[in-house]
Amino acid sequence: MTERPDPAPGRLVLVRHGETEGNVAKILDTRVPGLPLTERGVAQAKSFGTNLSAPPRRLFCSTALRARQTAAHIESVTGVAAESIDGLYEVQVGDLEGLNSEAAHETFQRVYRAWHRGDLQLRVPGGETGQEVLDRYLPALENIRTRYLSTGTEPGDILLVSHGAAMRLVARVIADIALPFATNNHLDNTETIELAPRYTDSGTFLGWDCTRWGRYTPPFDAEAEPTADDPMG
Repeated sequence: MTERPDPAPGRLVLVRHGETEGNVAKILDTRVPGLPLTERGVAQAKSFGTNLSAPPRRLFCSTALRARQTAAHIESVTGVAAESIDGLYEVQVGDLEGLNSEAAHETFQRVYRAWHRGDLQLRVPGGETGQEVLDRYLPALENIRTRYLSTGTEPGDILLVSHGAAMRLVARVIADIALPFATNNHLDNTETIELAPRYTDSGTFLGWDCTRWGRYTPPFDAEAEPTADDPMG
């Protein structure tokens, strides 16, 4: 009789960084290193770490300043050292960088929603296509999964501090989240998307299940109108 392998030992928890000066001013702030956390953002990061049911097994973050600062404050509470990983920064908005006008936000949202509908080759003016975002982001997630969330590895969740727009696109694609939920439900600062790897009895990786999206748990069928304030960064 073939021995059944252990189930996946934990979840990959994507955490949106704490509030920044750019979030407050509704600035499209995507270029690394970017703007720092506000005092409220620092408090959010510390509160997030304090309210974890258990310390994460590993703590990673993007190279953007706001993500590194958020992870550092989680580290200060949990004692788990933070490590930055390239490729996990926010969607690069190119010509829209630094703008906070309604027209700039509408331009970005038009392209971003098209990505969620499958038009991943559409480009933000002077910035990235959806496919380029996935091409730099997904290999890092796959490396984390194979090293820390394969069957038989140590138990415990892996935390990754990242960015709202990138997180939503990636989760929509790899966990097959239905529209319009993925485009209508943005993430507040330090809210999470939680992903559980799924395996066959023989240990073959099948894909990801989304177990939490911000305040929601499956099934993700909540009918919600697009929010007037759809933060990113």
